[in-house]
Amino acid sequence: MSNILIFLGSDYEDMELQYPRYRLREAGYGVVLAGLDAAGTTYHGKHGYPQTSDACVDDLNAGDFAGLVVPGGWMPDKLRRYDAVKNLTADIAGAGKPVASICHGPWIDISAGIVEGVRYTSTPGLTDDLTNAGALWEDAEVCVDEKYRRVSSRRPDDLPAFMAAFLQMLGGASA
Repeated sequence: MSNILIFLGSDYEDMELQYPRYRLREAGYGVVLAGLDAAGTTYHGKHGYPQTSDACVDDLNAGDFAGLVVPGGWMPDKLRRYDAVKNLTADIAGAGKPVASICHGPWIDISAGIVEGVRYTSTPGLTDDLTNAGALWEDAEVCVDEKYRRVSSRRPDDLPAFMAAFLQMLGGASA
């Protein structure tokens, strides 16, 4: 079974973490939720939903994952300050594995240095951040950049298209 990494931290956007988690599990992928603290740490989403981590990002290796999902919320602004998060993101992208970011998730991608020349969408509040970092921003339900293996979307309402595109990029509907 292939594993997909999903970043986890306080103030994640509840739907942007849970929906991908369940869709990936339905498709036969293992899902590892990783935060800054030890495995077993409980974090709360923006709307209060509790989620317990499976691992600490410090203990992970990009080679163990087939892809990465970066949920939005305020979490990405906090996590992007940590080298382990940035390095893991850059290593997964550098290995040619798909990275999917939604809403404020691209903040992590920007800090990891993986957006230059890549087509992205995001919440409109990140338009300047992505453009200034060299991304090619567009307003779309889902943006797929096949060359760089990226999938991005704007908000929770875009989740069905976001996950359909990410699953397609991973190689179909199942692991």
